[in-house]
Parts: sequence; C-alpha cells; structure tokens
Amino acid sequence: MRLVIARCSVDYVGRLSAHLPPATRLLMVKADGSVSIHADDRAYKPLNWMSPPCRLEEAPGVWRVVNKAGEELRITLEEIFQDTSYELGIDPGLQKDGVEAHLQELLAANPTTLGDGYTLVRREYMTAIGPVDLLCRDAVGAAVAIEVKRRGEIDGVEQLTRYLELLNRDPLLAPVAGIFAAQEIKPQARVLAEDRGIRCVVVDYDKLRGIERDELTLF
Repeated sequence: MRLVIARCSVDYVGRLSAHLPPATRLLMVKADGSVSIHADDRAYKPLNWMSPPCRLEEAPGVWRVVNKAGEELRITLEEIFQDTSYELGIDPGLQKDGVEAHLQELLAANPTTLGDGYTLVRREYMTAIGPVDLLCRDAVGAAVAIEVKRRGEIDGVEQLTRYLELLNRDPLLAPVAGIFAAQEIKPQARVLAEDRGIRCVVVDYDKLRGIERDELTLF
C-alpha cells in the first residue's frame, strides 16, 4: 500500500463531474490498483476514489487514474509532504460476527429467499481477492454472487463490485449478477448498488430462523 500526504486538487471526469479544491489530503494507492482520496474526517469514507481495474499514470505535478470505461480521476499535486509504501501481505479477511455468519448459513440453506428457483453452488466461493459469501444459480441457470451483511453499507457494495468484476472475467461463469443481502440496507448503499445493477434484498433474520414476531400485526 502506498500512502501519500500532499496538498492537491482533484477532478473526476466521467458520467458525473466533481471537483475538490486545493487542500492537504491523504492519497491511498492499494495493491488491487484502487486509488482513494481522504480528508481528516468522514471516518473511513474517501472524498473520491477510483475502483479497480484502473491504471495510474504519474507525471510531474499530476496523477491520472483511468478506469476501463475511460472515466478519469485527475489529481493535481501542489506539494508532497510524505510518500511511503508498505507491504501488507495477504489479509486473512473479515471474521464475521455470530449474526452475520449465521445469516449467511441460513441463506445458503434457503437460497429461494433470494429468488424463485435459486440453488446454491457454494458458500465462500474463493476469488483472487477473497471469498464471495454465496455463489448461486437462478431459475434459468445464470450465476449470481451474493454478499451478505448484517447492516448493508457502501463498503459492502464496493466489495461486491470488486468480486463481480473478477467473476465476470471467468467465461464459465459470466455473466454474473449480484445481490446485496442484509437485514438493513442504508439508503446511500441502495442507490449505489442499483446504479451498478446490483439487486438489494432485505432479509428477515428471525423469519429465516423460524421465529415468529411477538408484536401484533394487522394482516
């Protein structure tokens, strides 16, 4: 991972245009090729980013990050304060909490929760960047990758997007659709998922476990 602290301005040119005026920011370049720009707030969320696959072209005073669609993240560097690289090695991956792991297990046992005629191919289907929670086939036999979260947020959509890009390079699987499944999905995550053609499914954990709700209902 490469970490660069610099005073810079940033322009995104693509389906949408966005501009960040000059300020001191953290530029993060990961081994998967992704580039993200961070400020000293917003927790883990970047101000702007480019997901892989993309290429970084460096020239004096400017970085151009271009994806396969031709969209460009242009970073104009006024002053670089630090430029450091670290070898992080292979990450063992996120250890899911009890609810999330059990939710994945229940969906694997009941794939029709995700769609009529769905069948499970495999849990934890391995890719070069980590395991997809569930790989299924839909009613017509097409492959579907499912990312399972207890709470669905933007980072989960980004994670599934990376898996889909890799899976769709496999001619034995492509085309691969995506489903983002969670007990709760944040509005921003839903917008991003739907923009990328990923279907969102809100899952009732108690119903999957066969537990009836205590509260009274009209129907």
